[in-house]
Amino acid sequence: MDLNQLMLDVRQFAKDRDWERYHTPKNLCMAMSVEMAELLEHFQWDTAAESQQLSREKRIAVEQEMADVLLYMIRLSDVLNVDLETAIREKMLLNAIKYPPLSK
Repeated sequence: MDLNQLMLDVRQFAKDRDWERYHTPKNLCMAMSVEMAELLEHFQWDTAAESQQLSREKRIAVEQEMADVLLYMIRLSDVLNVDLETAIREKMLLNAIKYPPLSK
């Protein structure tokens, strides 16, 4: 996955629809939160085992909600001029320090 190309594609998609004026950090975070809630709704009453055994229909719906969440995150990173790949790699390094591997 090329995050930079996705960002450019999402930016153009928003521009083509004149949505840029609505894409403030606040609005994008709120929209992402709504999409995350819609994703969560698919698992709301499932047991742990059920959540790992998705029907074809449910899997498609979950994939679409996951895509919505990621699209908003990519758009937010563009609006805030955040290099998302660098931010992720830096956070993984911090997590590796905070949560070292279990010794065997």
